[in-house]
Amino acid sequence: MAFNAAYARVFPAAGISLGIMTPFTSPAGSMAGVDETLRLAALADELQFSALWTRDVPIMIPQGSDNTASALDDPFLWLGALASATTSIAVGAAAIVLPLRHPLHVAKAALTLDRLSKGRFILGMGSGDRPAEFSSFGEDLEARGDSYRERWPLVRAALAPRGREALLAATGGYDIMEAPTAQIPMIVVGTARQSLQWIAANADGWATYHREEARQQGRIDLWHQALEQKSPGAPKPFIQSVQLDLLADPYAAPEPLELGLRTGRLALIDYLRRMQALGVGHVIFNLSSHGRPAREVIQELGQEVLPVLSQ
Repeated sequence: MAFNAAYARVFPAAGISLGIMTPFTSPAGSMAGVDETLRLAALADELQFSALWTRDVPIMIPQGSDNTASALDDPFLWLGALASATTSIAVGAAAIVLPLRHPLHVAKAALTLDRLSKGRFILGMGSGDRPAEFSSFGEDLEARGDSYRERWPLVRAALAPRGREALLAATGGYDIMEAPTAQIPMIVVGTARQSLQWIAANADGWATYHREEARQQGRIDLWHQALEQKSPGAPKPFIQSVQLDLLADPYAAPEPLELGLRTGRLALIDYLRRMQALGVGHVIFNLSSHGRPAREVIQELGQEVLPVLSQ
């Protein structure tokens, strides 16, 4: 299967790549500043990060340990803006809430974004976890696993250069756009209420969150077992998000955070090397909104961490 340009950049055959979740940082409940975000996106591109990611939060519902509401723009339009401000870095969704969106709408937006970015788009999809959102959209929360599984094949067919029969069957023989020249990667974010065997058979990679290292090793082992059963020989990456508070002192010892760590640069490099040894192919950093300015952190990661990992 020939993937678009984003796949090789984000999921290299060897080594570990780094991406950043956007908005980079913003006050809780406030919209991110567009101009500064685009400047930071261009900086990340210049420093040769692999990807910029964003989430799909349809409704501003308080969530998390601080019980604050996420204030995010539409993910496809947001990624389109990031793509227009950059030239090489991939842009990815992590993750579109598939049970709350019609699969033809998801496919149309993904095809458009991939075309406008010249093959730099990766589509990650999850099943959602906010009951109030499902109520607002008139969708059944308890059926979201079934809905996800049922809608996935139509999106998959639309995002493929060939084998689009399922799409044409659903539309009465009409296409929604010209077929892409290369496969647009589709990853599952979280479990999406599916088995690892289903994910291994149907997705191009699996993204999950940071865990204590021994527990994460267990998850990676299970992923590899599922791949051996359902997609033997397929290089489907394991992707991990990490909440990061990068301290100014490069020698600072690491401390655990919820879904991540607070650390200096040198311990972070050691951590990433261990993650690579465990089998993590890509790390998505969620930069702490309570730490140093995002520009400082992005510059340090790009100038002092990425070059070491690339060696």
